[in-house]
Amino acid sequence: MNSTLPRPSIHGAVAAVAVAVIVAACTGLTSSSAAPAAVSPSIRSTAAPTSASIIASPASQSGGQPGSTDGQVDQDQSDAKVHYASASASQVLDLWKPVDAVAPVPLIIFVHGGAFVAGDRSMEDQYIAPVLAAGYAAASLDYRLSGEAPFPAAVQDVKAAVRFLRANAARYGLDPDRFAAWGQSAGGYLATMIGTTGDQATVFDDPSLGNAGVSSAVQGVVDLSGPTDFLQLDAQFASVTPAACNGVVPAYDPADSPVSLFLGAPLQAVPDRAAAADPITYIATAKKLPAFFIAHGDSDCQVPHQQSQILHEALRAAGATSTFTLVAGAGHDESVFTGQAPIALEMLKSVFGK
Repeated sequence: MNSTLPRPSIHGAVAAVAVAVIVAACTGLTSSSAAPAAVSPSIRSTAAPTSASIIASPASQSGGQPGSTDGQVDQDQSDAKVHYASASASQVLDLWKPVDAVAPVPLIIFVHGGAFVAGDRSMEDQYIAPVLAAGYAAASLDYRLSGEAPFPAAVQDVKAAVRFLRANAARYGLDPDRFAAWGQSAGGYLATMIGTTGDQATVFDDPSLGNAGVSSAVQGVVDLSGPTDFLQLDAQFASVTPAACNGVVPAYDPADSPVSLFLGAPLQAVPDRAAAADPITYIATAKKLPAFFIAHGDSDCQVPHQQSQILHEALRAAGATSTFTLVAGAGHDESVFTGQAPIALEMLKSVFGK
């Protein structure tokens, strides 16, 4: 366990109570499961994925500076991390490559969920092994949560991570022309933001986070149950509430909702900011969009499945490659996050050409 990353404030006890149920669903918790390091992003799992070499050296253990990547870390050194930027202790990632990989290899970048207020990169460890078995490198990253810095900080961070990895592709044996972003829930949203803004200048390209001028574009995106148009969340649930929800769904318009905390203001009070946070906003001005794999459960009681539907329709209208799967009977859970992963990986194989 590290003590270097701050505990995110969730804007008071009232907000903490309001988001608890949503965070639990978005981080994959059930009533019988123990909470992951939701309020301590530095905590890592105790086991690294099999058949892999962690190739990012932990500056905190080696005494290096942010961005230091000297040496190779053993598989059981599970707190391996490298700083992709230096504005926050949250801006760290882990990086794996198959032991027998022949460089350069494609890279899949995993972005964790947690309703923007919780979670850490260890949540993605369970998805790493199949990626390595396919012959790809994998990265999982942390980013500033809303308690540390509201929008657009998280989007700026994940794009800075892509730039860092591309700028250091030769060093790590990565193919800079074959990157993909993958996420679930809030992580799916952030992966989608990477995808739709990658080839255009936006406020999300913060030069102070490093590697200015390096592309943050990716060639593929996997979005599993992610939100898109925040302004429509409550209206969509009001229009169609899945029977499995028994009439109980979150309200996102209130000031203490995870989305309002992410935006830094009550959602409906800042429509322009919400529009700027919508990945669909950037589709029309993108010169080239990556291939998208989108999946969502039709019984999702945390994020309306229409959020994925409107993203898919906007991508197709713009001529982009997009596949949308509405998973019958699935909620906001591993039936989508894990169940759709093999299909998503097959799509990325076609994108990467191997």
